[in-house]
Amino acid sequence: MKGEVKKVVLAYSGGLDTSVILRWLQDEYNCEVVTFTADIGQGEEVEPARAKAEMMGIKEIYVEDLREEFVRDFVFPMFRANAIYEGTYLLGTSIARPLISKRQIEIAEEVGADAVSHGATGKGNDQVRFELGYYALKPDIKIIAPWREWDLNSRTKLIEYAEKHQIPIPLDKRGEAPYSADANLLHISCEGKALEDPWQEAEEYIYTRSVSPEAAPDKPTYVEIDFVEGDPVAIDGVKMSPATLLTRLNELGGDNGIGRMDIVENRFVGMKSRGVYETPGGTILFNARRGVESLVLDRAAQHLKDELMPKYAEMVYNGFWFAPEREMLQAAIDQSQKLVTGTTRMKLYKGNATVVGRKSPNSLYSEEIATFEADTVYDQTDATGFIRLNALRLRLRKAVGG
Repeated sequence: MKGEVKKVVLAYSGGLDTSVILRWLQDEYNCEVVTFTADIGQGEEVEPARAKAEMMGIKEIYVEDLREEFVRDFVFPMFRANAIYEGTYLLGTSIARPLISKRQIEIAEEVGADAVSHGATGKGNDQVRFELGYYALKPDIKIIAPWREWDLNSRTKLIEYAEKHQIPIPLDKRGEAPYSADANLLHISCEGKALEDPWQEAEEYIYTRSVSPEAAPDKPTYVEIDFVEGDPVAIDGVKMSPATLLTRLNELGGDNGIGRMDIVENRFVGMKSRGVYETPGGTILFNARRGVESLVLDRAAQHLKDELMPKYAEMVYNGFWFAPEREMLQAAIDQSQKLVTGTTRMKLYKGNATVVGRKSPNSLYSEEIATFEADTVYDQTDATGFIRLNALRLRLRKAVGG
C-alpha cells in the first residue's frame, strides 16, 4: 500500500505514540497527513495537540469537542440496553471507538483523503473496533495500522525515534509508565505494567476519578434523577444536557467512592487482560435506570430485554456498533423505553449506589394488589389452579419414574 496513499486522516492525541506515528506516516508513506483530535471528556486539554501538529508541519488540523454527541448518541443508547460485558464492564472504552471512527471517515470525505490511521496496537480490541467502524462507513477506505507494520515495538524504541526526529516527549513518558490509561467522559481504564499480575491489588494512586470508599464521606448523599423515555434529563429537578448530566454524576460518584472495578476480561482477539476501571457516573446511571424500569416494564418484556443484553454488550465490546444486528436490537430496545419515564432516588454511600425510591406516571406497580394486608382485588384462591397447572408436567414425570 506504500506509494498508493496520497492523504491520510490520523486519530491524533498529541501523545508520544501518535506523534511518532504522524512523523512515521510522513516518512514511510510520503503522504499528506491530516490530524483529528477529539475531546470526548478525557479530562485533558486537547488544544495542545493542535500546536504540536502545527509544529510538525501539518496544514489541516481538526480539534473538536464531541462530548455532547458522545453521550447523547452513543452512551445513552447503550445504557438504554443496560449493557454490561461479562457481568462487570460498563463498556466505557468500547463505546467511544465508533464515534471516533465515524468522525474520522467524515473528515476523510471532507478533505479527500484516501486513508485513515490509528494508534491501537495489534494485541488489543481497539484496532478491531476502529477498523470495523471504518469499513462499515466507507468500504473502500485504506487503513494504516502502524503497530502492525513497524519495528518500534517498545517504549524505548519509540523514545529513540522521537529524539532522533526531534519530536517533543512528555516528561512522564521518559521513564517506564507504571500502566497505560484511556479516558473519556464515561470512564477511565488502566491496564498493563503494574496491573499485569491479577493477584496484586491495584495501588491507590492508580485511581484518579474517585476517592476510596474508605475515605468517602460518612454521611450518605441522596440524589434524584429524572428519566424521559429511558434517558436521564435532570438531576434534583435541574434539567441538563447529556454531557453536563454525566459530568455531574461523575462528580457525585467520585466523591462517594463509586464505580471502581478490577476486572479480568476476555478480549475479542483471544487473550485475557486485567484492567482497573472507574465509571462513577455510569454506575449511578446504570442502577438508577433499572429503578424506573422495574416499575414500568412488563415482566415478559423486561426478561426478554435482559436476555438480549449480553448479546448487545458483546456487539459493542467487539466493535459491531454499525452492524445491522446491533441496529436491529437497538430498535427493539428503544421500543421498550417508550414508557420508561419517571424518577429514581439514589443513596450514594461509600462505594455503593443504591436505589431507595422510584416513581413513574406509567408505573405498573399496584399497592392495592401487592399489599400483604386484606384486599378486594386479588383472589388468592386463583393461585391453586395456577400452581396445579404448572405442576402437571412435574407430577407426570415423577409418576412414570422420571
